[in-house]
Amino acid sequence: MTSTDMPTEAEDSGPSGYAAARLRLLTEGARSGPPRRTALAELTDDWLTGLFAAGAGSLRGVSLVAVGGYGRGELSPRSDLDLLLLHDGGDNDAVAALADRIWYPVWDLGLALDHSVRTPAEARKTAAEDLKVQLGLLDARHIAGDLGLTAGLRTAVLADWRNQAPKRLPELQELTAERAERQGELQYLLEPDLKEARGGLRDATILRAVAASWLADAPREGLDDARRRLLDVRDALHLATGRATDRLALQEQDQVAAELGLLDADTLLRQVYEAARVIAYASDVTWREVGRVLRSRAVRPRLRAMLGGGKPVTERSPLAEGVVEQDGEVVLARAARPERDPVLPLRAAAAAAQAGLPLSLHAVRRLAATTRPLPTPWPAEAREQLVTLLGSGRPTIEVWEALEAEGLITRLLPDWERVRCRPQRNAVHIWTVDRHLIETAVRASEFTRRVHRPDLLLVAALLHDIGKGWPGDHSVAGEIIARDVAARIGFDREEVAVLATLVRHHLLLVDTATRRDLEDPATVRSVADAVGSQSTLELLHALTEADALATGPAAWSSWRGSLVTDLVKRVSAVLAGDASEEPEAAAPTAEQERLAIEAVATGSPVLALRAQTEPPADEQPTGDPEPLGVELLIAVPDQPGVLPAVAGVLAMHRLTVRTAELRALDLPDGVEGSVLLLNWRVAAEYGSLPQAARLRADLVRALDGSLDIAGRLAERDAAYPRRRGVLAPPPRVTVHPAASRLATVIEVRAQDAPGLLFRIGRALEDARVRMRSAHVSTLGANAVDAFYVTGSEGAPLPREEAASVARKLEETLRG
Repeated sequence: MTSTDMPTEAEDSGPSGYAAARLRLLTEGARSGPPRRTALAELTDDWLTGLFAAGAGSLRGVSLVAVGGYGRGELSPRSDLDLLLLHDGGDNDAVAALADRIWYPVWDLGLALDHSVRTPAEARKTAAEDLKVQLGLLDARHIAGDLGLTAGLRTAVLADWRNQAPKRLPELQELTAERAERQGELQYLLEPDLKEARGGLRDATILRAVAASWLADAPREGLDDARRRLLDVRDALHLATGRATDRLALQEQDQVAAELGLLDADTLLRQVYEAARVIAYASDVTWREVGRVLRSRAVRPRLRAMLGGGKPVTERSPLAEGVVEQDGEVVLARAARPERDPVLPLRAAAAAAQAGLPLSLHAVRRLAATTRPLPTPWPAEAREQLVTLLGSGRPTIEVWEALEAEGLITRLLPDWERVRCRPQRNAVHIWTVDRHLIETAVRASEFTRRVHRPDLLLVAALLHDIGKGWPGDHSVAGEIIARDVAARIGFDREEVAVLATLVRHHLLLVDTATRRDLEDPATVRSVADAVGSQSTLELLHALTEADALATGPAAWSSWRGSLVTDLVKRVSAVLAGDASEEPEAAAPTAEQERLAIEAVATGSPVLALRAQTEPPADEQPTGDPEPLGVELLIAVPDQPGVLPAVAGVLAMHRLTVRTAELRALDLPDGVEGSVLLLNWRVAAEYGSLPQAARLRADLVRALDGSLDIAGRLAERDAAYPRRRGVLAPPPRVTVHPAASRLATVIEVRAQDAPGLLFRIGRALEDARVRMRSAHVSTLGANAVDAFYVTGSEGAPLPREEAASVARKLEETLRG
């Protein structure tokens, strides 16, 4: 838009004319993206030019300069205006008056303004002291007044920047790394900061500054498009919220997606992640090049002196066939022929990861441009190089990202496209699906000494969530995809079957160990039937741990690991033919037996509370003991209402239940009575743990009915209203009729909350079912609890009654 076709209101230099034209521009449905940003900048230029002209009069040696994003002509709907009033130091009073004539109308419209009044010398001095000012001035653009003054400043600032680049770029890199540490990676965050997170708009601006230094330049392919996409998202965010914000909050994502004409919030996040990945990769490459150039400049004088002024010879160290190391990067050998060697991309990647070196941008682009596709099935060397790459540990990630940036991964594994940059809206997961798969392979590489077939473990780690790009159960879809991929890359029929089983059942061990009664032979037998063999069980055990460790801190613990290990031992015994089909209760420990006898003798609950920091007995400690929480052991004479009473007392004392088990305990011969044993792990929400005596006293009152737990919890909830947060999905209660032949298994999945277990226990008591055992686990913000219940005669519930109990329990939790 030019001044000749500007809306008539804009011809008025007053705020009302500009405001009307601005509003009409922002509400035009037909214009968005770069055209709207440019038009908004031009509209603002014309308005400010009018303000400048009206206030400057005959004043000379003054100019109005746009800097930063406004200087680049990129105004989002709620962007602040970065303005510099530049003057030659003549009439300071007149300059101050002119500044007021410009700044106040801007403020009157409610626009954010970042302003300064400086001479060229002052501007250069401030830039030398403040990198943010320096970066803003690199995008300086003349608006009004003395054009020569603005041009002189631009020339001087660029010259200063180029002269000082060897000193200032390392400083800028350090600040960039610190910001990334604080803000996180844009390509993985569910509520990212579009500007400040790594791979965001700030990094895109910094890449422009590095290019302006003439020291190094960023890879340009896709960079402008990625930057434009993030700017478009920020525009839509400003319009959706009416605020100048860069934080793409969850509650705004659907509206922002609609503003951009996208299908849904997931599509929006995926586009944001793809853009961020391009910018982050370009940043990595650029900073690596900056380091290489600066090192070269530091070394060159010494080398020339040593060589008598001759040209230094670059060292090239062979790493693999067709692959060498040069200047700290992996490049192709001079004799390499990618067009004749389809395995070369994998060979180069494996060599780079094994050496812990980055693949050079030039090498990756040459491979992408010239390498022929691999035949189907892959030759053995290609499969071996893939396994080597996956088994290289942490360096695998950077190498994989380099291949993916140039499209080589989806060329090798076409199914990767569906999981690439795919968000996971689960607080437990900290990565996108594709990054989680690579993280799992990295974790699995630590366990290759534990299994007989590390190649199958690593490939299963890479593929275990490959079905998440498809509708339905991702494990079921993933099994189908894994069969196809495994056959394509050259595994034989038996190996394909093993990989398909690992992908299909990659959640089986942890789900069963934390949600089912391991004393029930039906539980163990069902796992053995699904796994099929000892060797597959061994692989599945390692994959389970790698998957959980790669998910996030909330997904794995020594406790969860010990449960999985216990299940694996039981399943292994069944597969070896050593397990009995009849349930065999675990022998009580000496402490459990002592507490049980005391509970029988006193007729009241007895408990022990202690910190638990030791690793499981069958694991060797690898460092400082991991705190497992606080173990609460309770023995109670068998009676109704034990579960809700204990859960309610713990909720009253602000103790969060991490895990819980309840079971009947066999007493020694000669001791009459029946005792329930509760072995729970708890943590204080804040403050210190309550004394065991207080817990016991409240538990006695809860069991005899003199303590109104429901009332106390309701009072506390009323006094502390819930904070606004992500809307959790509704609870789900299901019956698993085949999970046990001794009891009915009722599983509850719900948002974890104080008092949840109390409400579940009370609802089950109201349904008049007997609790055989309970298995409670908390994963992030989600509770997944399994209750083994029977009728009054000790038999599993009839199908109709079980369904009725589950339905009423779900209604209670929804209410």
